Amino acid sequence: MDRLTLLETFAIALDEGSLNKAAQRRGITQSAVSQQIKQLEALVGLQLLHRTAKGIHATRAGDLIYSHAQALLTGYNRMTAELDALEGSVSGTFRISVNSFLGRSVIGPMLLEMNRDHPDLNIVMRLEDRLVDVVREGYDLAIRTGRLGDTDGFGRKISTLETVLFATPEYLDREGRPQKPEELQRLKFIQHHEDQTRGFFPLRRDGKEFPAPVQVGFTADDPDLIMHAVSSGSGYTRVPRFMIEEQLETGEYEQVLPGYEAPFKEVFAVYPSRRTPDRRRDLTIENTVARLERLLRTPPEVSPAHPAITA
Repeated sequence: MDRLTLLETFAIALDEGSLNKAAQRRGITQSAVSQQIKQLEALVGLQLLHRTAKGIHATRAGDLIYSHAQALLTGYNRMTAELDALEGSVSGTFRISVNSFLGRSVIGPMLLEMNRDHPDLNIVMRLEDRLVDVVREGYDLAIRTGRLGDTDGFGRKISTLETVLFATPEYLDREGRPQKPEELQRLKFIQHHEDQTRGFFPLRRDGKEFPAPVQVGFTADDPDLIMHAVSSGSGYTRVPRFMIEEQLETGEYEQVLPGYEAPFKEVFAVYPSRRTPDRRRDLTIENTVARLERLLRTPPEVSPAHPAITA
């Protein structure tokens, strides 16, 4: 039996002046109330109550215990009320780390809307394409694509993105359009430093996987520079389809190996603890999932929280 419960039972008994009334208020038996008070007396080593035919009265030690118990219980109730308010609060400073692609196209605009809806919220968003440790670096949330990375926090998959290989039609006119995965090697791949290919792409067609060799021609950590390299005819790259859907339709970009599926990219939410409630974090994840759901052709897949380890 925890000591706070013993103190609360003792204080209620004195407030009611009766063990029986205290039992009714606590929703337990009178013998249970009596047993809890005996446990408290054993802990302090002193008699705390005088029992008479007219009820119970505190000893001098009981008066002292009662006074401190009231203060402790009042503080505890105030603390739980503040925690309840904190759980539902959308205010204060909220630190979030997001990679550049999603941050600029999806999450940044969503956070601006969220900030307008909650004037007491101060959002600090960092665009960074490294795998941060949310615990050691003090982030409330990180949203990552591809893999979780090493962290003491917890993460869960919140979406799956269809990706596409693409280049400009002019580049493909000059270098030739691959018809089979093995022909991809003659093109230069513009690689985001976080998206290491390890020498090939596992393309899929009709349920079968085909390893397509990759020749990396340029690596950068700036999405704008990567897109500029592709637009200037330096090679091809891979991004979520929704980000270039309009350019594919207008012919500004052309899909490479359109008969094959490029690897999907998973989106993870990573946060310091799954046990600590944070309405700001939950609202950010909910809004991110909703925005991605509107952008994607298929609903996102959401999985339970689990320890965030390298995927």
